[in-house]
Amino acid sequence: MAPPPSQTRLSRKPDLAVAVISLALAVYLTSGLWAGPTHRAIGVNSGDQALFEWLLGLGAHALTHGENPLLTTWLNAPDGVNLAVNTSITAYAVVFAPLTIWLGPAVTFSVILTLNLAATAYCWFWLFRRYLPSATALGAAVGGIFCGFAPALVSHANAHLNWTAQWLVPLMIGTVVRLGRNRRWIRDGIILGLLIAACFSIAAEQLFFAALAGVIFVAVWAVTERAQVRSMAAPVLKGLAVAAGVSGVLLAYPLWLHFAGPYGFHGTGFDAKIHSEDLAAYGTWPVRSLAGALGLNLNLAPNPTEENSFFGLPLLLLSIAAYLVLRRVSDRAIVRALAVTGVVFAVLSLGPQLRWWGSLTPIPMPAALLVKLPVFNAALPSRLALVVSPVVGALLALLVSRLRVLPGPRWVWVAGLVAALLPLVPTPLLVRERPPVPHFISSGAWERYVSDRGVLVSVPIANDLVPDGQRWQADALARSAGDRGPVFRIPAGFFLGPGGPDGTGRIGPIPTYAQTLLEDVTKTGYAPPITDSERTRFREDLKYWGAEAVVLADDVQGAHWETHQPALLEVMKRLLGEPQRVDDVWLWQV
Repeated sequence: MAPPPSQTRLSRKPDLAVAVISLALAVYLTSGLWAGPTHRAIGVNSGDQALFEWLLGLGAHALTHGENPLLTTWLNAPDGVNLAVNTSITAYAVVFAPLTIWLGPAVTFSVILTLNLAATAYCWFWLFRRYLPSATALGAAVGGIFCGFAPALVSHANAHLNWTAQWLVPLMIGTVVRLGRNRRWIRDGIILGLLIAACFSIAAEQLFFAALAGVIFVAVWAVTERAQVRSMAAPVLKGLAVAAGVSGVLLAYPLWLHFAGPYGFHGTGFDAKIHSEDLAAYGTWPVRSLAGALGLNLNLAPNPTEENSFFGLPLLLLSIAAYLVLRRVSDRAIVRALAVTGVVFAVLSLGPQLRWWGSLTPIPMPAALLVKLPVFNAALPSRLALVVSPVVGALLALLVSRLRVLPGPRWVWVAGLVAALLPLVPTPLLVRERPPVPHFISSGAWERYVSDRGVLVSVPIANDLVPDGQRWQADALARSAGDRGPVFRIPAGFFLGPGGPDGTGRIGPIPTYAQTLLEDVTKTGYAPPITDSERTRFREDLKYWGAEAVVLADDVQGAHWETHQPALLEVMKRLLGEPQRVDDVWLWQV
C-alpha cells in the first residue's frame, strides 16, 4: 500500500491544476445552461430538471419555515408525498438554500450540476494520488478526470443531480483507508458517518452500490493481504462502528420514512429487463462525445440519461491489456481486486436476461437472482455499470503511472491511450429554451385568487412530461423562503409514489380523468367534444384536489414532445367556460 499522506509530502501544484482543469471541463459541458439558466433546460430531460429545481425550492422553504422536508403536501394535494423514498437531495437543498433564495432554483441547479462534475473528477484524482499504490500525479490526473467525465457521468449530467454527485464515493473510500493507517478512528469515523448520511440524502442508490463494491473489493484484496488485514482490522472496525452510530442517528427518521412511512412502496416499478445494459453497449461510444458527434453511437441505451457503460471498444481492449501488464508491474492484489469488482458489476448491469444489439435473448443472467430481493428491487440494473467507470479510471491511473516499466515501446501505450480516450472527449450537453415562470406567478398576483396553502391547478396537470406547474411552485417556494410569503399547493406532480403493480412504485399518482384528458390534448392537439358528464367528472377532480383556481399560460413546455396550447385553451373553455385574462395567463376561478 502507498505510504500515508503524513509521510509523503505532496506538491500542491498538481492538485490546483487538476481542480482548474476539472472546473473548466464542467463549465464547458454545462455551457448551454450558463448562457441563460433561468430560461434554458436540459434538452433531453427537462422533466427531471424541474423535479430537482422543485426539491431545491422546497428545501429552502422548509428550512426557513421549520417544515418537514421529507413528508409534504405541497405536491400531490391533498394526499402528499413521501420524499424519503424519492431522491430528496436534502443535503444540497439545505446547503444551497441561500443561493436558491437569492437567485432562484434554476441557477442553483446549474451551480450544483457544474460543481458535481468538477468535484467528482478532482476527488477521484485526490484518492488515486494519495492512496493508490505507485500512482503518480499525472496518472492520478488522467484517471480522476476520466472518472469525472466518463460516458456514464456525462450521460447522467442530463439533469441528474444525484448520480453526478459521485465525489462523495472517493471521499468515503479515502476515509475508510485512512482508518486503517492511524489511530484517529473516532475522528475519521465521525467524518465517514457524515459522508454516509450526505450520500444517502443525495443518492441512496449510489451509497448502496459503493458499499457493495467495497465489500467485493476488500474481500478479493484480503485473500492475498492477510497480514495487512490483521493490522488494519481493529481501527477500521472501530471507525466503522462510530460511522454507523453517527449516520444511524442522522438517518433514523429518513430510514423509517423510507421503509415504513406513509405513501411508501417496495421496488421502483421499472422493468429490470428494459433498464439493463446491452452487452454491445460496452463496446460502443456515447452520444455526447467526439465519436458520438461523428454518428458512431448506436442508440443502445433505454434513454439518453442512461448510457452507463459506452466505453468504446478501444478503451475496453486497453483496460484488458492494462490488467494483464499491471498485475506484473504494480500491486497485484489491488489490480486483481479492481478487475474482479469491475467484472462483477459489469455482469450484474446486464440485468436478468441478456440483451444484445437491442434485442433480448433467452440467456438468463446472474442478476435474475437479485432483482426481486429487498433493496436490489429498488435499483436499476443498468446503473450498476456506474461502478465500472472508476475501476477503469483506477487502471488508467496505474497504467499512466507505470509507463516507464511497461513491456514494449512506450509510444505504443501512449498511442493506445489516445485511441481509447480521444473518441470519448465529451461534447456540451444539449439544451432547449423553456417558458419563463409566468409573471402572474413570479409577481405574486396569484395571491388574489388562491389562499395561502390553497390549491392552484396548472393546465396541463404537472407531471414528468409536462412539468410547468411544478416549476411554478418551485419559484413560489423559493420566494417564500426569502420573504415568508404565501405559497400555493398543486395536485399530482413528478415524484415516485405507491400505485404500481404488486405494491411497487410508479411515477406520480394514478392519473385522474382530468389529468389524462389534458395530457392527451397537450400531446395530440385534438380538443374532443365535451359532454355534461365529462364536465361533471372534471369538476369532481377539482373538488377532490380542493382547487381554488385553474391557470393556463401562453406557452406550455413538454419534456419530450411538442405541445398544443391553443387546443388546451379550447378544451378548457368547453369544460369550465370563458376564462379571465389576468396578467399573462388564462384563469378560471373554481
